Amino acid sequence: MRLNTKIQSLKTRLGIRPVLATTILVGAVLLNGCLARVETRGNLPDPDLLASMQEKNVSKNEIVQILGSPSSIAMFENETWFYISERTETVAFFEPETLERQIVIMEFDSDGILQNVAIRELKDGKDVTPVDRETPTLGNEDNMLMQFLGNLGRFNN
Repeated sequence: MRLNTKIQSLKTRLGIRPVLATTILVGAVLLNGCLARVETRGNLPDPDLLASMQEKNVSKNEIVQILGSPSSIAMFENETWFYISERTETVAFFEPETLERQIVIMEFDSDGILQNVAIRELKDGKDVTPVDRETPTLGNEDNMLMQFLGNLGRFNN
């Protein structure tokens, strides 16, 4: 009888621990999904390095060797380069929030020598609101039944 009581006590203790461990594990996994995820994109050059580059006569090729290729080049004039970097934070399934953005603008002369370096940050940006207007199109707006009936006579050839 005493052995039976010990076995029952052992089963009870072991039965509670796996349930508790499973509950803790599931809770930890669910909480992990709510943690913030910070992502960094782009090239963030050292400000001291940028200042020293502007003091010297640095060419485009030398800048590519030091900083790598630019994120973007001006479309109509190849004399302006942009190095863009951004840090965003995403929590669970919500929209990412931009924490920091930096754009380094490098302007060159016609010989490819660096003339000016400007730095723009997130606070320098402006919000753009798209216009909700629609461009009207010519033609008929047939419903599905009219389209079906209109196509019946076209297959007789």
